[in-house]
Order: sequence, then structure tokens, then C-alpha cells
Amino acid sequence: MTVTYVIDGSRITGLDSFWDVVGEAVNGPGGRFGRNLDAFADCLGGGFGTPEDGSFVIEWHDHALSADALGHEETARRLAGLLPRIHPTNRARVERELAEARAGRGPTLFDQLVEIIRERTGPGTLRLM
Repeated sequence: MTVTYVIDGSRITGLDSFWDVVGEAVNGPGGRFGRNLDAFADCLGGGFGTPEDGSFVIEWHDHALSADALGHEETARRLAGLLPRIHPTNRARVERELAEARAGRGPTLFDQLVEIIRERTGPGTLRLM
């Protein structure tokens, strides 16, 4: 039996609210489901609320609202927050990504989240609605 998780994109105002919304969608009220991109990718592999066999679908309702909330501005905010604790070998790359996000270019957090879902779950698992 395939489980369907519904992400209510109208409730997403930034990355912090995305973590809350996806946690509740998968694990119920107050549920957690990763709080960073790497943990999110790991959680999609099963055992953290999703079925181990990958038999689930994610329906992302009002995804266009989420795309706006997780756009370049929020991407720049996240990258700026990473800078103080980033390893020196990654600093130049993150600074370049930050400059691109501030200029309204490059992948957004929304793009990255969609890519993670598609890479970790396979075709047909994500339905943008």
C-alpha cells in the first residue's frame, strides 16, 4: 500500500516552516523530519517515518507559494547563516553561492529540496500541485 504525504505549501514561509510542515506531514503533529538538507535526504530513505520500501508519494500542494517562500532571498539568508561556521575549504564556494542568490540567480532552496526528493525517492514520488 502506498502512503501519501501532503505538504501544505501555503503554510511555508521559509526554511524553518518547511521543516515543521514536512515533519508534520510525515510524522504527525509536532513531528520531525530532518532540519537540514543532508538530514532531509537521509530521512527520505526510510526509517524516519517513511516506509523502508519507499512506497510513498509526496504531494506538495500550493508548491508555487513554497517556491516563492524558498526562493533566492531565503536561499541567501540560509547561506549567510552558514558562513560563520563553514569549513575554510568551502568558504569561497559558499560566498559565490551567496552572491548569486543575492543577485537572484542560481538554484533556490525550493530547487534543492525538489532535487533531493527526486534523487532520493525516484520517479513519480513527487507530485507538485
